[in-house]
Amino acid sequence: MTAYEPFVAPKTSERIAVYPGTFDPITRGHLDIIHRALSLFDRVIVAVGINAAKQPLFSLEERMAMIRDCFPADEKRIEVDAVTGLLVDYAYTKGARAIIRGLRAVSDFDYEFQLALMNRRIEREVETVFLMTGFRWIYISSSIIKDAARHGGDVGGLVPDHVCERLRERFMMPGNG
Repeated sequence: MTAYEPFVAPKTSERIAVYPGTFDPITRGHLDIIHRALSLFDRVIVAVGINAAKQPLFSLEERMAMIRDCFPADEKRIEVDAVTGLLVDYAYTKGARAIIRGLRAVSDFDYEFQLALMNRRIEREVETVFLMTGFRWIYISSSIIKDAARHGGDVGGLVPDHVCERLRERFMMPGNG
């Protein structure tokens, strides 16, 4: 019997980070984190996941399409991908050495810190990098956006225009001409 040999991700000089989330839908806060992560890393993989604890408004395919539509088609530094299983394993197999996590408030930190420690225990070569959400987006979340849109609230400016249109369509809001 041979000893267990872990998968060895390809080594690269490219600095790759994974930014995970459900992105249901993507917000200007998410985009702020992605753009700031690009100042630290050569490439960012936006890893769209399925959270069993959440009932998404948009399908995985719809969420991925909305994210892709936020960036020019020739933008090679941003990749959008679906992720299942352990995030840290996904990051490692993609050659990423960092997981980006956005923080809005101190209350986010406790949970994120626990995840970071567990990920570090599973795979020591993948770091977690915490980025504070930009001040102008600190109060928004996908859940708050959906709740406001569901009740006819104006979420323009808080999400990209094409996402705002998708929310209008989904909730049959006024302005859906």
